[in-house]
Amino acid sequence: MLTDYQRKILRILYNYKGGRRRFPTIHELTVKTGKHKPDVMAALDALVVAEYIHWEDRSDTSNIVILEGWEREAEKPMLKEALPLNGASNIKYWTEY
Repeated sequence: MLTDYQRKILRILYNYKGGRRRFPTIHELTVKTGKHKPDVMAALDALVVAEYIHWEDRSDTSNIVILEGWEREAEKPMLKEALPLNGASNIKYWTEY
């Protein structure tokens, strides 16, 4: 499962490539995320280890290949289903009054 910051970096990479036809530089990633270069590099390394991106030549971000643009369904946190208040749906209020 990706952390929020790793997911943010992945989405920035994906959207930046789609909109500007290039990947953002490390400096642009630091500006967009508000984090320092070591944090950005750690997140990119984690994305490589998790096989969301492939980054063989690490001299420049233009060498990144995105393997998956979104977090995998099996790794997403499961949300609990919301229960209606008092066990009833309160639809009578909206349909009968």
